[in-house]
Amino acid sequence: MTTTLDLSRAAKPVSAVNLSGLTREGLRQALVEGGAVPADKAKMRASQIWRWMHQFGATDFSAMTDVAKETRAKLAETFTIARPEVVERQVSKDGTRKWLIRTAPGIEIETVYIPDVGRSGALCVSSQVGCTLNCTFCHTGTQALVRNLTAAEIVAQVQVAKDDLGEWPSDKADRLLSNIVFMGMGEPLYNLDAVADALDILSDNEGIGISRRRITVSTSGVVPQLQALGERTQAMLAISLHATNDELRNELVPLNKKYNIAELMAGIRAYPGLSNARRVTFEYVMLKGVNDSPAEARALVALLKGIPAKVNLIPFNPWPGSPYECSSWSAIETFAAILNKAGFASPIRTPRGRDILAACGQLKSESEKVRASARRKAEAAA
Repeated sequence: MTTTLDLSRAAKPVSAVNLSGLTREGLRQALVEGGAVPADKAKMRASQIWRWMHQFGATDFSAMTDVAKETRAKLAETFTIARPEVVERQVSKDGTRKWLIRTAPGIEIETVYIPDVGRSGALCVSSQVGCTLNCTFCHTGTQALVRNLTAAEIVAQVQVAKDDLGEWPSDKADRLLSNIVFMGMGEPLYNLDAVADALDILSDNEGIGISRRRITVSTSGVVPQLQALGERTQAMLAISLHATNDELRNELVPLNKKYNIAELMAGIRAYPGLSNARRVTFEYVMLKGVNDSPAEARALVALLKGIPAKVNLIPFNPWPGSPYECSSWSAIETFAAILNKAGFASPIRTPRGRDILAACGQLKSESEKVRASARRKAEAAA
């Protein structure tokens, strides 16, 4: 007697599309092209699935009780809505949370939740694994770029945070997560397509529902993409500035050699929707004896003249092997006073999560750190 095994419903292929990273139209198309839903019902089914994923946080098609059982089975054969693996979860003494998330073999990213920022709390998400910019004060810049993240991998960071914070359904009135900042690993404007799609998903009112006014994209100054960022996302803009002259910024932010300060400021002035209600945030890390003098503060005032702006002064967050020290508190306060007197709001960002390397400029995949440590040990032994 011969036995034939039917493997048609065996393990899902590794390349199964994660529906949570698709825009509404992308989701509708995928359902039809994947053979899960007929074209005449795709829009309705897409809306149902959308709400389950982004409003209720479903991680399995079986939870979608208003979708026919047969349709759920077809969806499970072709697609996934599963979360990535949380490799490590750390909580700082100040309440900051950091997750190391593995989205694929060798692909690991860090995501940080900071309480009491914005209306209630902000999530700092990554857009790349590693970074190409090599800013000398930034820990992430010491990790080589692995690849861009997909929209699904960006959205998954928010979903993981919402799982941990108990933020489902998304329309809870007392949400802990009110703001999203693209200030994690990577340069968002080198991955604009995925960032724009993720932002469309995250801001949809029938899903996660974070207002575009509460989503900020930070760039080191990829000038040619600024216009597209504003037109495609309507996101709030933040600029990682850190210096007021090209000589110093070339050292701190090497991208400045490609797009200098004059080009950057022209691009900012042309940013779509720029107004007093939609000010640009300039990020300025305070480095002792490098960029923290009163003269630098006055130069910054001159540079920002006429731009609706605020300046976030960021006390430098140390990391192993860093060549810099944080400015003294008195130097930071003096710097802030000069900006305030000129009419620019200049809050001093309270360092959060330093004890778990979750503060600004400290993010770096834990696995990469471990591999580097092991490599150094091997080299020493050799």
